Amino acid sequence: MITPGLVETVFSAASMTRWNDHARPAQFTELAKQAHKMAIAWVIARCEEDQGGDPDWVRLVEGGLFEFFQRVVLTDIKPPVFHRMMERHGERLNRLVLDKLARHLESLGGGFFERFRKYLKEPDFSGREKRILRASHYLATNWEFRMIYGQNRELSSVEETRRDIEGQLEDHIDLAGVREMIMRRTMTDKGLYAFIDLCGQLRFQVRWAQLPRVPATSVLGHLFMAASLSYFVSLENGGCPRRLRNAFFGGLFHDLPEVLTRDIISPVKRSVEGLEELIKEYENESMETRLLPLIPEGWRKELRYLTSDEFSNRARDPVTGNIISGLTLSEMNSNYNCEEWDPVDGTVIDACDKLAAMVEAATSIRYGICPPALEEGRRDIFEKYSNTVIGTVDLGSLFGAFLE
Repeated sequence: MITPGLVETVFSAASMTRWNDHARPAQFTELAKQAHKMAIAWVIARCEEDQGGDPDWVRLVEGGLFEFFQRVVLTDIKPPVFHRMMERHGERLNRLVLDKLARHLESLGGGFFERFRKYLKEPDFSGREKRILRASHYLATNWEFRMIYGQNRELSSVEETRRDIEGQLEDHIDLAGVREMIMRRTMTDKGLYAFIDLCGQLRFQVRWAQLPRVPATSVLGHLFMAASLSYFVSLENGGCPRRLRNAFFGGLFHDLPEVLTRDIISPVKRSVEGLEELIKEYENESMETRLLPLIPEGWRKELRYLTSDEFSNRARDPVTGNIISGLTLSEMNSNYNCEEWDPVDGTVIDACDKLAAMVEAATSIRYGICPPALEEGRRDIFEKYSNTVIGTVDLGSLFGAFLE
């Protein structure tokens, strides 16, 4: 069962500020950092597959979520101190994390909490995936650090921080994706580095940009919320491994075209007849000409599949490659819940995307920042999704929990 407390726990990372003892050009939050980390993890895992590796995608996604929850609990510990404490007192800290999160995670289906416990307590569990995630963490951290380095050169500790990050990246240079991104960063043709750079730009795009709101969340942070909730819903509904993978990365990438168009809110898209279709046409064109050329050709089909018709339930014929869209949940469960059909629960991603928006609005209103348009937006979302039930998950009750 997905509880309101679990949803709030994920969203709490939107208020966790990173590098808050450094001068910085923009607000860096833990929520957006985790989204960026997982986008980079997708790149590294795909590179490993191209090299003949076989990463476990469910373990990769869940490992990212486990590490995210660990950081949410240990939010006040600075990274260098955190790593030293983990070396000396890791067992005690992990027990604290598990005890703190048990009431939110034990009710989740599919054995999620037990795997969380195993992930923290057994160093060899998901060993390959932990290395990919650790490399992704440092690449995302390095991306942030390069943004703030110029403003902090006078700080006595900044060079030590730089050496530590670069040393950690060197320790993961055996991963093809890490080598590729480090190499491409200094080249004219930046390739995969330009791709993760574009993903990172979504950290600067503020949601509900026309309205005052607390906390002010970014598009990328919002996508992590949508991805995490989509994963939990699919896990509750017994999704196959590919369906679980697509639930998370479909949620994470579904707004990727917005890095090319900015976050155009739905009322604006719908205010002029035909405008929404024109925006979608431009997004598709920009994806083909500006974003997809940055990644290997063999990956482009997957990214198109995850970002086109993103809110439709769909599957892909394993023989012809044809996409079957507009499937009902019953059809998905009965005929397509298996690896070879590559199923995507678009209606789950849609509902979780709107639930994340509901939480953004409700949290600000709770803090007393409630312009009329924000209240209207929350009410409109609730009216549309208040009766939403997807499989065994009563999402409508979660929307209701954030109405008051």
